[in-house]
Amino acid sequence: MVSANKEMVVYCFDTLVAHFNKEQPPPPAFDEGEHPLFVTWKKTVNGGEPRLRGCIGTLEARCIVNGFRDYALTSALRDRRFPPIQAKELPTLQCTVSILTNYETAANYLDWEVGTHGIIIEFTDPNYNTKRNATYLPEVAAHEGWTVIEAIDSLIRKAGYEGPITESLRKRIRLTRYQSTLFTMHYSEYVAYVKNTRGLAPAINGVKP
Repeated sequence: MVSANKEMVVYCFDTLVAHFNKEQPPPPAFDEGEHPLFVTWKKTVNGGEPRLRGCIGTLEARCIVNGFRDYALTSALRDRRFPPIQAKELPTLQCTVSILTNYETAANYLDWEVGTHGIIIEFTDPNYNTKRNATYLPEVAAHEGWTVIEAIDSLIRKAGYEGPITESLRKRIRLTRYQSTLFTMHYSEYVAYVKNTRGLAPAINGVKP
């Protein structure tokens, strides 16, 4: 099984730096494979708690080289919850890559553990008779300090449902649980890695080192 690793995060930073420099990124230093994956960008300001800046991925298996290249940019530039990341923000960023594994159909909406499982919910919106779905990665509920039910209710809202959340609605949820491996690196660690392995620090057009 492929696990998330440092080289995958380096490739995501390489891809974003190359985008700002209008260049092609260096080739990745990890092996090809097919897995569901996510790329998460967070921003740290004045030593505070890192704040989400973009997170997009795929729940379907795809080639991880193209996947990380595509989602590094999509999550940084096209997450509709946030304005696009700018080059000047790079020194404040940290990147997390996630490889998703162990998909299982849960018995019900309670059949998962905070801190262990990511979850995908699917349900029919009773007000519009439309299908809705959403996911939280395994680390989200634990980071927020949520109980199982609090996480479910938050995810129902994330899926776009605006009506009352009832026990009846929760019981109609189809839930898939999964696990993940992840690796996180701050931009300063990326710079140090590039210096050590390539001899030169990354340079970004218009951004002071």
